[in-house]
Amino acid sequence: MRILLATDGSSFSEAAVKEVVSLIRPQETEVLVLEVVEPLMYFVPPQMAPGYAPEQAERQRELSDLAKTATAAAADKLRSAGFRAGSRVVESDIRTGILDTAAEWKPDLIVLGSHGRRGVKRFLLGSVAESVARHAKCSVFIVRSADEQASGSRAA
Repeated sequence: MRILLATDGSSFSEAAVKEVVSLIRPQETEVLVLEVVEPLMYFVPPQMAPGYAPEQAERQRELSDLAKTATAAAADKLRSAGFRAGSRVVESDIRTGILDTAAEWKPDLIVLGSHGRRGVKRFLLGSVAESVARHAKCSVFIVRSADEQASGSRAA
């Protein structure tokens, strides 16, 4: 079995890692831990040269480095539980990055945590979990954190 585990370094992603470890048998299971780093968006007038804001490029590198550290740590946890696991960081829109990686890697299952946003926040921010579930070509398992379950909110 091949599992794409999409993370974002949050407690919701940590809950997803724990669910994979507790619910999936590691024998013959390969997990790819993925974090998608969205490009920093800022307005640059057309008369400015590309690369005018070097601090933005540095911040993007910092975000990518943090993501690499987090995905490597999650992959280590999975390996210590007996899974074959690797990690990857891509720069893209989050939804697109997850779905494109899934199209390339061809997992049997995508696992991701739900932030549980409701109402206006969900309308304004959207739901990555919902979008992935609607558009993925394989099964999707959306994990709710214990905090979210206790508060009674519903998964995305």
